[in-house]
Amino acid sequence: MQAIYSTGLLPSTFENLFNAGLAPKVLLEQLLPLIAEALQADRCFLYLRNPWKEKGRIEFCYCRNPAVPDVKEPERKNDTEELPLVDPLFAAALQTKPSIYIADVSTADPAMVNRNFEEKTFGHRALIHAPITENGQLWGILQPAIFGVAPRMDFRRSAVD
Repeated sequence: MQAIYSTGLLPSTFENLFNAGLAPKVLLEQLLPLIAEALQADRCFLYLRNPWKEKGRIEFCYCRNPAVPDVKEPERKNDTEELPLVDPLFAAALQTKPSIYIADVSTADPAMVNRNFEEKTFGHRALIHAPITENGQLWGILQPAIFGVAPRMDFRRSAVD
């Protein structure tokens, strides 16, 4: 993450947050609103997983607009059996593919996005699906998203990659 704020793409507030010595949970709770604001996303969530147990959940979620649903999940669940079959974005993340930018879920390539799954599960219109990987393992997914009628996913890709 240091590379992100050292490029000047994100506010110096990020650097201050990382240098504050906060506990990981507190750091992540404070980080998501900053990411959402910097990217002008309506919602930003963080899916965390244990690759050895093949379980994960959306553990952190920040919504800039109270009308946008909070999608935090109460329990970890297996994420390697059914989920990759119905969610091509998650399947790509398991393969440690790079971030995927979806400008409009309704017109995206069906091989890349399961429109029905995205609409039913998340309700967003546009998103960045940014896998967090280390040594060939998926540890999490950061997902800023936009709601509403007009996609505005003109984010600078280097801010997420």
